[in-house]
Parts: sequence; C-alpha cells; structure tokens
Amino acid sequence: MREIRNVRIIRIVLVLLALSLANAHARQSSAPGATNAPAAAQVHALKVTVLSTMLVGETTGIGEWGFSALVEADGHRVLLDTGGHADTVLENARDLKIDLSDVQDVILTHNHWDHVSGLLTLRQEMMKKNPAALSRVYVARGIFYSRPSPEGENNPMIALKKEYEATGGKFIELDKASEIFPGAWLTGPVPRKYPERNWSSTGKVETPAGLVEDTIPEDQSLVLNTPQGLVVITGCGHAGIVNILTFAREQFPNEPVQAVIGGLHLFPATDQQLDWTADKLKDFKVQNLLGAHCTGIEAVYHIRERLALPRSSAVVGSVGSSFVLGEGIHPGPLAK
Repeated sequence: MREIRNVRIIRIVLVLLALSLANAHARQSSAPGATNAPAAAQVHALKVTVLSTMLVGETTGIGEWGFSALVEADGHRVLLDTGGHADTVLENARDLKIDLSDVQDVILTHNHWDHVSGLLTLRQEMMKKNPAALSRVYVARGIFYSRPSPEGENNPMIALKKEYEATGGKFIELDKASEIFPGAWLTGPVPRKYPERNWSSTGKVETPAGLVEDTIPEDQSLVLNTPQGLVVITGCGHAGIVNILTFAREQFPNEPVQAVIGGLHLFPATDQQLDWTADKLKDFKVQNLLGAHCTGIEAVYHIRERLALPRSSAVVGSVGSSFVLGEGIHPGPLAK
C-alpha cells in the first residue's frame, strides 16, 4: 500500500509540475518581445498622413525632396521621418491643422538629410508646449556609423545626435524587429535577400567590419498588423521593398499586404526592374500603394498598371495625402 501511495504522490507532483511549466510558458509567450507575439496584437484604427514629399496636392503646404508621415493607430501617434528642411514639416503640419505637440515618438528610417533635417526644429518648437513632445526616437543599428568623404563627415546624424540629446531627448537603437506598441513593429535592419540595390549613393560607411560600400544598412520600415492585412510604411525603402515585404512576411506569415506607403526609391529604375518589382508585389497581394518621395511618378503608374490596381488604389503621394484603414487612400485634388 505504501508503494502505491508513493506512486500516486509522484504522479500528482509530476502533474503539478507540468501545469506550472505550461503556465510559465504562456506568461513568457505573452511577454513583450516574445517570438510569437506578432500574431496576437492588431491595429484596428489607422490613419497615415503625409507631411513631407515633393508634390503638393492641395492649395496649402510646401513640397520638397524629403519625406515625413504622421501615423495615428489605436490612439498612438508617431512621426515617421522629419523631412528635408528644418521647418517643412512644422509649416505643413500647421497648414494642415495637425498638432504634433502630443506626439512623443519619432521613427527615423535612415540617416539621410532628407529624412532627419526637421527633427531638432520640431523638438525645440513642440517642447515649448509639451516637454515630452518628440522626445523619443527609434533608429536602427548603423544610423550613427561614420560616412567619411573627401569633404568631411557625410552623416548628419552624428552632429544631430549630440544636439538632440542636449534637449533631453533620447535615441532607442534597434538591431532586430521590435514591437513599439501593440500591433506596430519596426523591422530594424532588413536582410537583403534580393539584390534590389535601391540606393544611389556611391559613398562609404565605417562599420565594425571596416570601411565598406554604404548600402544604408540601418534602413528600417514600420509594419502595422491590421485585420485587413499588413500596412508597411517606408522612408526610402533602401533595403528594397521586396526585401522589406519578404522580411515582414517572415514575422507575419500568410498575411496579405493591405497598403505600402512612402518612398520606394524606384525613380531611377528601368522598366525591367519595375516589372520585376511589380511581379513580386503580386505575391504579397498588395492592395494599395501610396508612392511618395523617391518612388517616382512614372514608377507608381507603371506598378499600378502591372498590378492591375484601380486608379484610386495606386496614387502618387502628396502633402496631405492620407491612408485610412477601411476607407483607402485620400490623395488630395491634384493627385487624385
């Protein structure tokens, strides 16, 4: 009888241990940064508004070679890139009657001047109303690497870092895909599976491995997981939009792409390169394209035709253009 009782006690202990391990695993899986977290959280309300690009689609606003967009998702407000001149985004936001003073988070997609030049001005102006405004900036590993040139340092982020941090702001540097709020993920540096070479610079970058060709290794994009599919927002897409979507699919298997928004750096692409890109986009079931900044006007039209998208779903982005989940693209009169 004693042996039977001991066996029963052992069995009970094993069952309790198994339940304890299962609960611990469940808690770990739901923790921030858990590998299976992407499938759980979704963004249900989303609006993306372009604040800087070349084309002005309304009677207000300033066009420039640059990019910036305000992302509003489930109550979160994030500014992605800050334009090519110090005051463009500031003035365009005022013209569009958009208040940026309650935006705390900024995403910089890469180091180029046409995406980072407005950061300091915006921070200094908005903190007059709210000290926390634009006080946290997400960047990817490599954005502070030196870019030496015969004329001197060619990376504006090195000097900007010191000036920005002097205002009390801080940078958060990512080396992998990271969730910044539920359903919103930054890719961090994107693996270059396909040789898209979506950059025009011939410069060099000083990396831990030495001085090499500057492929803009820190290029990152924002991926929002919605019930209708992924919404991907790029700055220049220097990693290549196909590489970006391929990486996003690894994080969110089988999800269609509801929208691609931002610069894709396809303006110098040949017809053959555009055909290849569009054919790859078909595999991702891209439903909307708001191609701004360096995407190129002809490139947007070429891809639209190749994907057989309606005119309303593939648009050249302009200042004030927006994408609203459940509604689609609001292009503005000139870009319509």
